[in-house]
Amino acid sequence: MSQFLSDNAAAVHPKMWEAMRAADQPDNPYDGDALSAELDTRFSDLFGRECAALWVATGTAANCLALATMVQPHGGVVCHEEAHIEVDEGGAPGFYLHGAKLMLAQGEGGKLTPEGIAALIDPIRDDVHQVQPHAISITQASEYGRSYDGHELAALGDFAQKRGLGLHMDGARFANAAAYLGGDPVTAAGPVDSLAFGFIKNGGMSAEAVVLFDPAQADMVKYRRKRGGHLQCKGRYLAAQILAMLDGDLWLANARHANGAAQEIAAGCSDRLLHAVEANELFVRLSESERAALRSQGFDFYDWGADAARFVTAWNTRSDDAQGLGQAIAAL
Repeated sequence: MSQFLSDNAAAVHPKMWEAMRAADQPDNPYDGDALSAELDTRFSDLFGRECAALWVATGTAANCLALATMVQPHGGVVCHEEAHIEVDEGGAPGFYLHGAKLMLAQGEGGKLTPEGIAALIDPIRDDVHQVQPHAISITQASEYGRSYDGHELAALGDFAQKRGLGLHMDGARFANAAAYLGGDPVTAAGPVDSLAFGFIKNGGMSAEAVVLFDPAQADMVKYRRKRGGHLQCKGRYLAAQILAMLDGDLWLANARHANGAAQEIAAGCSDRLLHAVEANELFVRLSESERAALRSQGFDFYDWGADAARFVTAWNTRSDDAQGLGQAIAAL
């Protein structure tokens, strides 16, 4: 089968294995090793401002630990109604945030706007009987593969600042959004306070980064990481993966390849596309019989409701497979 199920299913990039092999020697345990100590500097260089960075093993943990710096148990997190933290994290935000509420807003393409957030939170009374918003969480790229551009992020940052709200970014596919936006991580992150920088979907094996643009929050996250069961005793292997991905902008090269494969598929989709392709996901209008026809030709993917399918490309998607899928869809 030509696999377009998920970038989570892709192989691990060879440089990850090389980096972990190089790290396979005695060093201090937990995050006291030389590689973990290097993360703050490397991410500060990447974003051009001082930040703190900690490794964790999952995107769920990265999101929840980052949000925990902004949200009290009696508060709320504004997110899109189809955000990963609402739909696909099994109640983990409520668990890590000790009962804080997810407050669901709407927006085209899985993206939030200041207007959409205001429509949700403005009717909330400013009293103890109603949950007050403490933070906004956005996804870059969104659940429908849409990327926030610099202007959209600036508007959200301005709104959050005026309302006294933290701004968090779920960056499971941050690399793909950055690649789409011209390769600049600063533009792709905008004015967010914290970022869950995804590596696993982009060729990593078991490492994600919590990036805090207020380094003073790092100690709180470290305690919460331990309490949440994510302080690995051999953390140098996670740090090694992240550093290897940053070396020579491998993270960006991998994302560009995946995005390019998605565009090759999109070339055959015409008006079947349900959303603009701005990362490495495609949502395509297909009937049940059309989906069966594609599977009979060896293409593997997820159904997306009754009349659509989702296709996800990865760092190692072969051009022949992507072009073949695009041609097969065009021929339906």
